Amino acid sequence: MEKFTTLTAVAAPLMRVNIDTDVIIPSKEMKGVTKTGLSVGMFANWRYSDPVARVENPDFVLNKEPTRHAKILLAGANFGCGSSREHAVWAMAEYGFRAVIAPSFGAIYYGNCVVNGILPVVLPDTAVEALAKWTEADPAKNLITIDLPQQTVSGPPATLHRFEIGTADKEMLIEGLDPIGLTLKREPQIAAFEAKDRERRPWVYL
Repeated sequence: MEKFTTLTAVAAPLMRVNIDTDVIIPSKEMKGVTKTGLSVGMFANWRYSDPVARVENPDFVLNKEPTRHAKILLAGANFGCGSSREHAVWAMAEYGFRAVIAPSFGAIYYGNCVVNGILPVVLPDTAVEALAKWTEADPAKNLITIDLPQQTVSGPPATLHRFEIGTADKEMLIEGLDPIGLTLKREPQIAAFEAKDRERRPWVYL
């Protein structure tokens, strides 16, 4: 998993509320069981005027320049609600998104983001709206910077927004570790516990 520390990038505003996982990756686009090959179907029903022939909808934000190459998505409240399909995050990660900024997230989607290297940032509605308006004015020039160690988002001059994130989630993203990798960091402590426990309860290890 790629480490996340700081990111300065083009942001794509998709300011709709309740964008669910079936919108992010429609079920008909999930034809495999791996994490690859999903990005082409991401937002398929919005991104294409003809999803089967892959005819692009020119009005959709990810079909325009430079937001076609965005690494940050700005969205409305309750982003990633609906089903628990992890494919929604896999598709976004494969496309190149490293962060999503929204007023709130579906709980399972939020967790799936963290374990797949995408930073979910929760900011107030007014802050997300301000960032969206600012970046829309000149997407190529008005870049957004996210500093995960400092837990800040900056965009318009003289503005700085602080966000909260769980300690374990922050550690996983900064160090590029999934939950298993994070656990293995404690391998010496785990081994020491097992050694003591083996002495105390030898019958468990027979």
